[in-house]
Amino acid sequence: MTTLTPEAPLVPLAVDEPRARFRDLLLGEWFKLWSLRSIRWGLVLGVVGLVFLNVNAAIADVNDWAHFTPQQRALFAPSSSLANSFTNNACIATLLIAGSLGAVALVSEYSTGQIRTTFAAVPARRALLSAKIIVLTVVTTGFGALATGASFWLSQAVLSSKHAGISITEPGIWRGLLASVLLPPVCALTGLGIAALVRHSVATIVATTTVLLLIPNFLSQDHHWSACLFHATPFRAWQVLHDLVGTPVNSHIPFPARPGGEWWVYLGWGLGGVLVTLLVGSRRDV
Repeated sequence: MTTLTPEAPLVPLAVDEPRARFRDLLLGEWFKLWSLRSIRWGLVLGVVGLVFLNVNAAIADVNDWAHFTPQQRALFAPSSSLANSFTNNACIATLLIAGSLGAVALVSEYSTGQIRTTFAAVPARRALLSAKIIVLTVVTTGFGALATGASFWLSQAVLSSKHAGISITEPGIWRGLLASVLLPPVCALTGLGIAALVRHSVATIVATTTVLLLIPNFLSQDHHWSACLFHATPFRAWQVLHDLVGTPVNSHIPFPARPGGEWWVYLGWGLGGVLVTLLVGSRRDV
């Protein structure tokens, strides 16, 4: 009679998986961002729309050139030529586009509940959010560089038919171009911070639009307190920085802004969005 020997218990094999690195988080957030159809189409249509707005302004000035006085023609370049490369309407559109893209990058995960899965897969929440912030900043900076570069080149090509175009090597041009390039990441990080606070799709978009666009429209420069708040908005900061270096300050403005201070406004809004996202976003998952 044979005796049965009990089988040895199964021991799970130890799988030596490599530890996730920050580069892996960056790649994950990159693919996650581009997987959102709204982000992809928003970036593409945003660039096309901004370039159209700026080039259309240059075409309008060329069509009205015959009605300009000799003094207006003589003074058109370089300040008005630079203004045509990125108009106020394009700035307003950038506030809406970039702010909404930044908000959607985070609020889409809250609305679908994917944020729970994301934080379960990566318990290091601040590292994950830091990767999201870096990817969003890089993408929106590239968006700003592409829209600004294409708008400048095409608008100046249109104005050159009236010998009113300017070169990128003109003194004082780079400050205005850099202000336009950096405006999208500033607005996107602001929208990201608002998304971390609000966490609801419609309310986040409304809050982002209110903060970036509506509030500045209710502020004036007639009183000191109102002028200080107005100069502290990204919209007004861009207007001041986009003016040609050396352009005289309007004497009718009682409380003018200084370009050096407006760079701090850019930095403050960008860092504010980052800090809110890291502090609030790392504590909430629903």
